[in-house]
Amino acid sequence: MKHVVLLCGGRSAEHEVSLVSVQFVMKSLDKQHFRVSVVGINKDGSTMSAAELRAGLKTADWPGVEFPEVDGWIAFLQKLNPDKAIVFPVLHGPFGEDGTVQGVFEVLDLPYVGASVGGSAVGMNKAYCKAILKSAGLPVLPSLTIDLEGWKKSASNILEKASTELSFPLFVKPANMGSSVGISRCLDREDLRAGIERALDYDDFVLIEQGVDAREIEVSVLGSLDPRASVAGEIIPDDVFYSYEAKYISGSSRLVIPAQLESEQAEEISRVAVQVFKELQLEGMARVDFLVEKETGAIWVNEPNTIPGFTDISMYPKLWEASGLSADQLLSELVEVGVQRYRRRSRLKVDR
Repeated sequence: MKHVVLLCGGRSAEHEVSLVSVQFVMKSLDKQHFRVSVVGINKDGSTMSAAELRAGLKTADWPGVEFPEVDGWIAFLQKLNPDKAIVFPVLHGPFGEDGTVQGVFEVLDLPYVGASVGGSAVGMNKAYCKAILKSAGLPVLPSLTIDLEGWKKSASNILEKASTELSFPLFVKPANMGSSVGISRCLDREDLRAGIERALDYDDFVLIEQGVDAREIEVSVLGSLDPRASVAGEIIPDDVFYSYEAKYISGSSRLVIPAQLESEQAEEISRVAVQVFKELQLEGMARVDFLVEKETGAIWVNEPNTIPGFTDISMYPKLWEASGLSADQLLSELVEVGVQRYRRRSRLKVDR
């Protein structure tokens, strides 16, 4: 029986979202085939006690799930047998989705679910990601990337450049963050200034991106070197965009699955989603988000999410369910993809 170790929480503003996501994974994993353990990481990087973790999950009753009392999460991982165990990071945002924790798994020689170090890092960094996708000829919106020092030295020039080269409304985003944390929709220069200041609270690098009047379409991708895409779904937010509040607090945003698209549009979006996955060298899972302009029908790649949400309202599992893959089947396949990737990589030579 394969031992699946779920890592949750983490050093991120998305810590609380992770604790919600991991509950879906915990209840959906097939306990007849997997031994399931859960280990939590505090916002300061320390290990959550079993009591802290149970409290964070809001309930202590999880049949078939172990909550080991460990001295440290890395020390716990060091004791795992790579032939019998696999790590499933359910960690959103920095120090979970950006390649850092994947580096720990690689150093410890452990199989794990999801993208590699490089794929995670590039997928998380909006600026790098846009540059790679643009170079591959994929449709991305015009944008500017700025950094903290540049902003301190020349804020007025940045505001002038952004408002001249792009047109309002603009979206301002921390380069390394998810769940719409730190994102602002800006209608004028004062909004832009405030949005940049807010984004810099979460990252040293900020993306300023052209806004469009668009539908928000999402596709789930699954696999390794030969990935496949789910049906597309549409988010209809209860806000001007799909903000953190619209995702996790208000609860009144709507999901339309499958999205109402022309067949040619749906096919193109699926094709591009798979291409994004392959261009960024992702593995395991990713949700690829698109913007489809309401007036012209133009399709733009918004961003990939290499550890997508697994909450009860999250698109990734819902889209696969609509594509004929139940939650337990989806999670079992993700584990199998991680195991097979580990075996494939283990054959690589370490000498000349």
